[in-house]
Amino acid sequence: MTNSSNLPTHGRHILIDLWGCDRAALADGEALDALMRRAAESSGATVLQTCFHRFPPTGVSGIVIISESHLSIHTWPDEGFASADFYTCGDVRPEAAVEVLRAGLAAESSEVLVVDRGRGGRDRSIRVVDR
Repeated sequence: MTNSSNLPTHGRHILIDLWGCDRAALADGEALDALMRRAAESSGATVLQTCFHRFPPTGVSGIVIISESHLSIHTWPDEGFASADFYTCGDVRPEAAVEVLRAGLAAESSEVLVVDRGRGGRDRSIRVVDR
């Protein structure tokens, strides 16, 4: 399946759950912005813009808009938990971004799901790739 400019419309959507994270890191919106930018850049993505919001008393939601789609994160510092998603297309390696995020949050454990998107019924899959 292609769009009007004949570019492939499929992409990869990586969903990441991270447990046992550094609670201070999960509550720091500026540090999360920098970490998510670093994660995007490590994957080979082109960062266009970011928006992060802190929810008092704790928790942050943020998004990194990239030329190839987006990376987002939502944190629960009181639980040491974060969930993130990296939706990419083109020549991007989102697996590299996952590693940067794990290390930057000092996650004790994580689960990564990969969803292949926009394949028009061909080889659709949702799979756990790492625990």
